[in-house]
Amino acid sequence: MASRKPAARHGPNDLPQALVDSSADKRLDVLRQVAAGCSISQAAREVGISYKAAWQAIDTLSSLSGQPLVDRTVGGAGGGGAQITPQGLQLLSLADELARARQQVLARFTGGATLAAGLGLRTSMRNQLPCTVLRCEAVADNDPTVWVHAETAGGAALRASVTRESADLLALAPGRSVLLLCKATAVAVAKGAAPDGEPDPATCRLSGKVERITPGGARDEVVLALKGGGHWVGFAPHPFTAKVGVVATATMGAASLVVALPD
Repeated sequence: MASRKPAARHGPNDLPQALVDSSADKRLDVLRQVAAGCSISQAAREVGISYKAAWQAIDTLSSLSGQPLVDRTVGGAGGGGAQITPQGLQLLSLADELARARQQVLARFTGGATLAAGLGLRTSMRNQLPCTVLRCEAVADNDPTVWVHAETAGGAALRASVTRESADLLALAPGRSVLLLCKATAVAVAKGAAPDGEPDPATCRLSGKVERITPGGARDEVVLALKGGGHWVGFAPHPFTAKVGVVATATMGAASLVVALPD
């Protein structure tokens, strides 16, 4: 029976990198089930995700940490199995310590005060907007992706395209609070409100009032203030002649929207 382990590509102190990902909660649940003696298929059933998503969870955590978190065996009469490694146990211990420390910090806040969603999220993406999931919808029969329909605080509708496994791991369901992220360079801004009618399913529109314009050579950076709070940044061909305070619309592909869980 052959043994297959992910190669460690980083240093030993890089293990905490696996906890930076905001969606690590269900992925860690899979790892906890393996630590309890479950096979990957059993862990998937316990967590409520597919077998493929469970392996994706292990692979993602292993890639982020650069450590072999699960010793997986393939082949043989039993079909192979999985066993947590010392590094995997260390990661779970670290996650538990961080959870306790976070609760201690939050306990200092009284009167229902909360921290801003996504405050600890480190990313180059300028656009980070709190939203609420309305529903998840299959793109097509046997398609590996789903549409995640979400609503902003101002009532605007957005649609992100994610894999079924990612939707399972994030436990995306109606009412779930999420962050929708998007690179500013993937957003095109034009003057005027969004046209009537539903856009192409692969396209999203978000209207707001022009708050700031930074001129560039070929493109101008435009910051829109959104109804309900928040901002959205994109680019328009230079010169962008809209005045501050007028309505403009940002357009981006649904595939360019990233779904994340707030802290």
